Amino acid sequence: MTYITRREEALAVHQRFRKRGVCLALFCTASHWNTEAVLLAAQRFARRHSLEEIPISVAMTYNYPYMPQAQRITYSRDPVAGFMSNVGHLRALCDGPDTPYTDVMVLPHLDHGQPDLCRWALTEGLPHLATVMFDTEKYPYEENVRLTREYVEAYGDRVMVEGVIEQLAVGGAHGKAAEQSDAYIDRALDFVAKTGVDLLVADLGTEQQADKAGGAVYLRARARALTEVLGEPRLVLHGTSSLSEADFRGLAADGVIRINMWTRIAREAGQHAARQVVARRDAIEAGDFEATESRQYLYDSIEAAADIMEGVLELIGYAKLGGE
Repeated sequence: MTYITRREEALAVHQRFRKRGVCLALFCTASHWNTEAVLLAAQRFARRHSLEEIPISVAMTYNYPYMPQAQRITYSRDPVAGFMSNVGHLRALCDGPDTPYTDVMVLPHLDHGQPDLCRWALTEGLPHLATVMFDTEKYPYEENVRLTREYVEAYGDRVMVEGVIEQLAVGGAHGKAAEQSDAYIDRALDFVAKTGVDLLVADLGTEQQADKAGGAVYLRARARALTEVLGEPRLVLHGTSSLSEADFRGLAADGVIRINMWTRIAREAGQHAARQVVARRDAIEAGDFEATESRQYLYDSIEAAADIMEGVLELIGYAKLGGE
């Protein structure tokens, strides 16, 4: 049970995290190297903390306009090819007793699946997924509710569905969400009741695709107020790359059941790998094969990304999964 695609199994994993007071880490990917870095980080953490198995979510967008990750996975930029290539890569690395990351339990996730742009992934791609973000944030509220409800009715028996109330901040718009208000809390409760979604993406002040960590004002009071009315931790936090290290602590207690992260990881891993290229400059100019081959840049990226993600797992309390 290392590659989860059944709703019942995904629900059980989320309940386990609620019981332990831990956020499930959802790390996005737009490349094969980044995909393996997620697994490497999880495996290293599990072995360091003597965990027999470690659940983690590996996510990608499809044709999401701000960042179409499935298009970026192959040079062809074909989203179906990218999607299938990535899930095949994941299975080869972790699905089975003889795979290199067999102690990592993967919950594959479709991020920002928009009904008009991502129809294939939201329907044909479901056999490969445990969870889906059905993204109708660009629609007026009533249309958002209708579309989300219809999707849950059609496919909610196959995957867990994550819904979103309204447009999230992307690149440069952090900190603009108002603090907790009764109207916002009431709308969130109304949205969940009418749509039947399993998880809720709320605006908690973070910024997706942020250019630096610590640039957002995390709305902890809003998260706690939402959790109180929802009755249990059901919040998904997007834009986690914009948080400071201090913000990570206590997210589970606020009702955040899952964090979504990619931008900081990809950016800082690339910066590290670029510095290593500069350090190898003389060997590269001399024609040394190992110094020159692109594999070395990718391996440097994998190592750096895995280090960042392993640190995040520590911050969000993954060590609490031990001793079960």
